[in-house]
Amino acid sequence: QVQLVESGGGLVQAGGSLRLSCAASGNIFSINTMGWYRQAPGKQRELVALSRSGGSTNYAGSMKGRFTISRDNAKNQVYLQMNSLKPEDTAVYYCYILTLGRNYWGQGTQVTVSS
Repeated sequence: QVQLVESGGGLVQAGGSLRLSCAASGNIFSINTMGWYRQAPGKQRELVALSRSGGSTNYAGSMKGRFTISRDNAKNQVYLQMNSLKPEDTAVYYCYILTLGRNYWGQGTQVTVSS
């Protein structure tokens, strides 16, 4: 059993910043990939950023230069620093991990950016 708990969402004005955190716990031996996805109302879930165990990262195009993903392997935590937020960034943000060939998702944290 693996649990992911996100925190850090909230309401922010356009141009502001938020930092999301996600803590993984449970039956975890090694985490290959950690990352974030988001889902806006009426839209499909989309990739935000991924961090792989080898150190590589990738971002969705619209997040490049504004969002930064980082991880603390010792704590099994992943973070997402979001700067220069835009109203179109409003969504539920989901933490994601890939471990031992299985995908796990958090319950999501709401991020709302007002114009």
